[in-house]
Amino acid sequence: MTSETAAPVGPFYDALHANYIVTLGDKLDSPTSYEGAVTEHLRVSGVYWSLAALALLRNEGEVDDLMGLTEPIQAATEGAAENKIRSAIVDWVFQCYDARVGGFGGNRSGENPHDAHLLYTLSALQILAISNSLDDERLNKDAIANYVSSLQNEDGSFSGDEWGEIDTRFTYIAFSCLALLGKLPLPDWNKSNSTQVVSEEKPIIDTYKAVKYIMSCRNFDGGFGCVPGAESHAGQVFTCVGALSIAQSLHLLEDADLLSWWLAERQCDSGGLNGRPEKQADVCYSWWILSALSILGRVDWINTGKLGQFILNCQDDEDGGIADRPMDMPDVYHTFFGLCGLSLIGQLEKIGNKEGRNYRQIDPVFALPTDVVSRLGLKAQVIRNGGVDVEKRLQLHSILDI
Repeated sequence: MTSETAAPVGPFYDALHANYIVTLGDKLDSPTSYEGAVTEHLRVSGVYWSLAALALLRNEGEVDDLMGLTEPIQAATEGAAENKIRSAIVDWVFQCYDARVGGFGGNRSGENPHDAHLLYTLSALQILAISNSLDDERLNKDAIANYVSSLQNEDGSFSGDEWGEIDTRFTYIAFSCLALLGKLPLPDWNKSNSTQVVSEEKPIIDTYKAVKYIMSCRNFDGGFGCVPGAESHAGQVFTCVGALSIAQSLHLLEDADLLSWWLAERQCDSGGLNGRPEKQADVCYSWWILSALSILGRVDWINTGKLGQFILNCQDDEDGGIADRPMDMPDVYHTFFGLCGLSLIGQLEKIGNKEGRNYRQIDPVFALPTDVVSRLGLKAQVIRNGGVDVEKRLQLHSILDI
């Protein structure tokens, strides 16, 4: 199989996208914003998507200046008589910390943070990683690690919060949180028989059990579901492959070709990717599928040229941002994952070279710019397929030959 890597036809609206991201927060804060009201509960994740998207288009200093990452900035809030000062994003993130349990909520109401959840805890840590604030004295790393640990179940799975929902997404999130905190214990595998070499010291979580639970969620088609026996879904595939990557356990994927074939089959006639058979293409799967294929060393199993054009067709050429599919309204979730897709197929870099801009690259494991991953010393595992050299962005990770 070969990948079509010719640069896609069509413009890229850099300035519009940057403006869309920078002004979104003020629009959502407007008391008349419907979108702001319905997304209030997940604002921490929304801020992460915004920052990470802008971080691919601009350097660290520009992101800080434009978004008020570490210093307060003036915010022209719609409907206000005059500009007001908006607190630094990092300060606001710490206001969302739920000290009762040790995790982060998705927002705050007045002075009170929302209830903690693993999803928002990871988003908060990713924001702090982008802002180089993981060593902030306000960050109680031990408490957060204990919060993550408290959500592991007897079978190795993780719940998202104290109310008990179980999903393979939460295993990836737990691993990512602990990796960012420098507290993830790695299983010590004996490659001859794929059994763990047990340590006498009790780790913060049982990574071995967690990995075994992930593998119990694999299906006959090679994909993964949210729980054992659940339908294969591209989003779950990324979280499972990403978790195995962070845990240095990709050797358990004995038939990576079967999984990669299932992922490649998600490409539609439009060039876009869907999450399950018989579904429409959606820009967000440019991330969920490409990230997994990148870790597996098989991005060239899809037509990257057609995918790149599909993503560009989903741009809003008037207001900026990227939608789920052409002619729909843009949102920051699809803007971020659309930019990630362009980055993972190398098209964002080509567009930047053409327009004289040095766009940053996304890491397919941690969903952070590669320079941030390198600065933090984060290390996962990727597969070298057929002896072909892995791309440069992946060379900071351990390489497994299968």
